[in-house]
Amino acid sequence: MRARRPDPVTPVPPVPPDLSKRARGRWGEARAAAHYQRLGYTVLDRNWRSPNGELDLVVERDGIVVFSEVKARRDDRYGPAAAAVGPAKRRRIRLLAAEWLDTHRHPRSGIRFDVVAITGVRLDVIESAF
Repeated sequence: MRARRPDPVTPVPPVPPDLSKRARGRWGEARAAAHYQRLGYTVLDRNWRSPNGELDLVVERDGIVVFSEVKARRDDRYGPAAAAVGPAKRRRIRLLAAEWLDTHRHPRSGIRFDVVAITGVRLDVIESAF
């Protein structure tokens, strides 16, 4: 049996159940970034801030710039993680994406808005979520 080559992306360990919300959020964003990298995306920005808020993750592949909102929850007791991205949050992310694009002038052929929903250790990417 041939030895398997190591994954070039640093693995992110499963989350222990007692993480604080802030620590769980950081862990979820690291998992999401590693997931996109495994799929061939380049991470352009993490936790980009402006006076209007923060973008969790900005990635790019084949000229498409993706603005990804990451929601990580221990369980679905209060509903699915993706449900936390409502109309007001989507408007804010669109505004922040426009600011990011104005600031960075990154060449692109298109943009997309994804939601990465992590419940427990399960990661789901909703592409073109809005």
